[in-house]
Amino acid sequence: MDDPLERFAGVYDTYYRNVLRYALQHAEQGTAEDVASETFLIAWRRFPAIPEPPLPWLLGVARNMLRKQAGAVQRRRALTDRIAALTARADGFVVDAGDFVVERAAALDALASLSEHDVEALTLVTWHGLNPAQAAEVVGCSVRAFTVRLSRARQRLTKALQSADHDPAQGRAAPFRSPSPSTMGK
Repeated sequence: MDDPLERFAGVYDTYYRNVLRYALQHAEQGTAEDVASETFLIAWRRFPAIPEPPLPWLLGVARNMLRKQAGAVQRRRALTDRIAALTARADGFVVDAGDFVVERAAALDALASLSEHDVEALTLVTWHGLNPAQAAEVVGCSVRAFTVRLSRARQRLTKALQSADHDPAQGRAAPFRSPSPSTMGK
């Protein structure tokens, strides 16, 4: 496949959804679609210089464009709402609400309590499937710094989930069991 147009089309077909998913974490749907499109416009212009694998570079471009968006508090609130909506639609079936609702609410509350940097570190590795070196490239830091950031984010998430398990406002312990840090991001 020597044709640059065919190679670019392959990159686009392979990674567009990843970039859009990443943008949806940080912006409303219309804005996220614009960011994803703009990311690939930049990729087309710089196509010969894009490193392999291209996903970390593409997510880095999208991240830089998203930095220009509204304040972190609004993005965090919108992220929580979108995650709740996307998970409900992605399930594709209706379950008996009970414990599942409590678990989802506890997980969303724990995620919403984290800083934007913690959420980004966790989702780059767990949702987007990047390894620490690739994720470090996206956020623009060293692999070691990202590994520390990820470890601390996992600790804060675990602590937030554990405190949700024992929230006296619920009147009982929630059935949600926090994931072990060793299983997250693998």
